[in-house]
Amino acid sequence: MSIFARVSDIFKANVNDMLDRMEDPEKMVKQMIIEMEEALVKATSALAKAMANERNLRKQQENAVLQAKQWEDKAAMALKAGNADLAKQALSKKIVFDGQVKQYDAMTAQASSTTSQLRSQLDTLKMRLDEARMKQATLVARAQTAKTQKEFSTVMGSNVGQGAFAKFEKMEKKIEGMEAEAQAFSELSGDAPADDPFKDMEKDMQLEAEMAKLMEKMGGGAGA
Repeated sequence: MSIFARVSDIFKANVNDMLDRMEDPEKMVKQMIIEMEEALVKATSALAKAMANERNLRKQQENAVLQAKQWEDKAAMALKAGNADLAKQALSKKIVFDGQVKQYDAMTAQASSTTSQLRSQLDTLKMRLDEARMKQATLVARAQTAKTQKEFSTVMGSNVGQGAFAKFEKMEKKIEGMEAEAQAFSELSGDAPADDPFKDMEKDMQLEAEMAKLMEKMGGGAGA
């Protein structure tokens, strides 16, 4: 029964929890399938032995029944021959074999029940092993997906991952502060913005125009 208990433990185990702890899910699942197959072979061997034991008990039972019948026939022959003592001896032998028949009846019934139970359990194990084989690829894929998600969540939730983003934001704010500070210093110091060449050109043209007006005015005065 320990063979069936071993396979039953494998099927009852929390598969997801096992996959979460394993380093190589594909290798581990294959190993579990191998263990199930090995246990199934042992279980089949145990059933075969139980069936052989049942057949042996039935043969011994049949032999006891045959012996009891033969001694009963001998007792009848002795009585017909008028030998009562010999008939009693034959009947005493019959009684012994009748007792054996009753014992074999109980033993055969128990063996038959055990064989039937083992056969049912074996059929169940075969069915579960087939299911495990079909789920093998799915379990490996699920384990790999879960592992990837866990690694991603670990990175995003770790101090290293969060620290990098925090440092970037801190640096950005620091640069913005430096820019604001520089602008403030510039305003306080009264630094003029860079000269505009177009404004300088306008000033020159205006100055030339005023100069021409003045020269024209002065020239007109001298003539008068």
